[in-house]
Amino acid sequence: MRIDVIPCLQDNYAYLIVCEQTGESAVVDPSEAAPVFRAVEKSGTRLRAIWCTHHHGDHVGGVEELTSRFDVEVMGHVSDRGRIPGQTRGVEDGSEVSVGSLTARVLHVPGHTTGAIAYVLDDAVFTGDTLFLGGAGRLFEGTASQMEVSLGRLAALSPQTRVYCGHEYTEANLRFSAHVERSNVDVAKAIEQARRQVPTVPGTIEQELRTNPFLRLDALEIRQALGIAPGADRATALAAVRGAKNAFR
Repeated sequence: MRIDVIPCLQDNYAYLIVCEQTGESAVVDPSEAAPVFRAVEKSGTRLRAIWCTHHHGDHVGGVEELTSRFDVEVMGHVSDRGRIPGQTRGVEDGSEVSVGSLTARVLHVPGHTTGAIAYVLDDAVFTGDTLFLGGAGRLFEGTASQMEVSLGRLAALSPQTRVYCGHEYTEANLRFSAHVERSNVDVAKAIEQARRQVPTVPGTIEQELRTNPFLRLDALEIRQALGIAPGADRATALAAVRGAKNAFR
């Protein structure tokens, strides 16, 4: 398996997943078509599938143009039918999707949207706008409780799992991490790395568990910084972290 990072729009990422055994490929979240065309041409692969993590336009904007040129399946959550252009298959939690000899497992991870999904493929996970490096997506359709559960499912993946997220928000996210957990030396190191290395993807689940405040909801320093009661549940804590991140500049 090879994963090519495709910068799109201002700060989006699409990903070309290439099965090197068969020469077939799938693209995750093509927000625009032209960069994907170039990546497919450069790779010399046959594009067979589009794997969408959710319906937002900055993740599916290139789907229609790609389907006009390639004979591809378009995957999305069953609840996103009619919201993802040209969707041919609705998947659910636990579904499997394949390209060539590669098979990914679908996780339903509502919170950012109600139909948000992630694709787990070998030691990689494509998280869309649910989990970012150093952060998490806004709650546009889902609840803090849903997001807390969804992030917990992603955090439970193997620590070595590589995280491919939907946007290059890493440095800005980590500045907020440093704001709410000033003593965290792992955050300081991650900020320096993010400043030196763009794209910052992939990260790892292990790194996120050390640096991402949305996964560190029980950290005493974060709770004290944001006035979260020690006995408050994790969904309440996540809502407080989300509100503080929304206001952070």
